[in-house]
Amino acid sequence: MTASPPRPGRPVRGSATGRPIMAALDLFGRRWTLRVVWELREGALGFRQLQQRCDGMSSSVLQTRLIELQQSLLVIRHPDGSYQLTELGSGAYEALLPLNGWSEHWAAAVDAVPPPDAEDG
Repeated sequence: MTASPPRPGRPVRGSATGRPIMAALDLFGRRWTLRVVWELREGALGFRQLQQRCDGMSSSVLQTRLIELQQSLLVIRHPDGSYQLTELGSGAYEALLPLNGWSEHWAAAVDAVPPPDAEDG
């Protein structure tokens, strides 16, 4: 059985009080969690299809993340076994879009600067 996922109001990594933002960052900071949310953005997927889209992550890790996301009310499991973002999960995805846009600008800026090793030569 997995430990319960981070919850607002309970101590989490980085916050003894469990401030909502810190609980969310703790949840999304877990390996593969953001990827699962990202892959479910367009609709429901079965377990194997989701695993393939997540570059074949181990089934045990995927199962753990899906349980955590269900307990966090971000994902639901349909009777047919497929997984889908809830309204809260879709909201989380929408909230991540500005960060995705920023990361594209950041990547372009970093690419425009020679790596520190290139300057040493």
